[in-house]
Amino acid sequence: MPDVEPIPLAQLTTLRTGGAPSRMIDAHTTHELVAALRDVWATGEQVLVLGGGSNLFIGDEPFEGTVVRVLTSGIERMPSPRPGFVRLRVQAGHDWDDLVAFAVAEGLAGIEAMSGIPGTVGAAPVQNIGAYGQEIVQTLVEVELIDEPTVEISTVPADQLGLGFRTSVFKHHYGSVAARPAVILSVTLELADVGHGDRPVPGEQLRTALGLEPGAEVSLDWVRDHVLATRRRKGMVLDAEDPDTYSAGSFFQNAIVSASFARTLPAECPRWPVTPDLDPVLVIPLAAYDGYVPASVSAESDVKVSAAWLIEHSGLRKGFKLPRSRAALSTKHALALTNRGSGSAEELAQLARFIQGRVQAEFGLILQPEPVLVGIEL
Repeated sequence: MPDVEPIPLAQLTTLRTGGAPSRMIDAHTTHELVAALRDVWATGEQVLVLGGGSNLFIGDEPFEGTVVRVLTSGIERMPSPRPGFVRLRVQAGHDWDDLVAFAVAEGLAGIEAMSGIPGTVGAAPVQNIGAYGQEIVQTLVEVELIDEPTVEISTVPADQLGLGFRTSVFKHHYGSVAARPAVILSVTLELADVGHGDRPVPGEQLRTALGLEPGAEVSLDWVRDHVLATRRRKGMVLDAEDPDTYSAGSFFQNAIVSASFARTLPAECPRWPVTPDLDPVLVIPLAAYDGYVPASVSAESDVKVSAAWLIEHSGLRKGFKLPRSRAALSTKHALALTNRGSGSAEELAQLARFIQGRVQAEFGLILQPEPVLVGIEL
């Protein structure tokens, strides 16, 4: 078993919090990862599976358990049954942005808007990562995983993963446990083989972010370069010299609310309709069928509203911090809580609670944290 000297988790997470674990295992191959998981799960001790550490908020106390670091890597290009598409099978520990760079260099479209997102490929389906209108659910074919209860390995199609807005059957939401306790071993994506020429940019959200008019044509490389530049301006690309990037990215989720609630918010609050189920399944028992099929009932779709706008318009501007605290909102992006060097997890938690309280008091909505919380409460 590839045990290593435990490293403080503050050195391995982008929020820079967390003490050293009791035990640490580095898994560089799928065989090592599977063996490590089966070993530690059999003991019944607490286990933390760690990829890039970019979506974790860990408490200050030492972690009383084993940390398994997923350090596998590799990209395999495979044919697709769909003309004009290519499949990539990627190891779970592979760096996500390295995968995006590879895809763009190969002329493969579908994940270029997610350039610069920190973390590993195996973590991407866990919260269905997304940016500027692209989400991994749009290109994900299947994952290979190992289930904790059975320690069996299986390949599971994307449509069985419960992928939704920043969620999946694997996600440990704050205050709940995952519907399917498992660790992803590899991910298979299907991307469009579009080459390196200019092409129309799909998606209004991405075009708006890049300042493009409908019908404007640019290359994948152009999109990647401009997405990275946009994220850097917001402090959302990791940079050791920039404390604004000592964060977990967007700390609070953009809220999904009903259309009626959205109408109670100021008209200036940015919002986007959530695609409704346009083809609901209606089941009529044969014994009860009288030849009449009731008309479908149309319902207003839910609405996604900007958490960053709600924070700023509750009176908390970029750079805000509580007195004598080493935690602050990013000076570039109001949705990012940052560690200004050596802040404690509790300082960050105090700021998060204060933000939740202000937004609730102003708009009647409780923002939910996006990172996985370990050993810390809000």
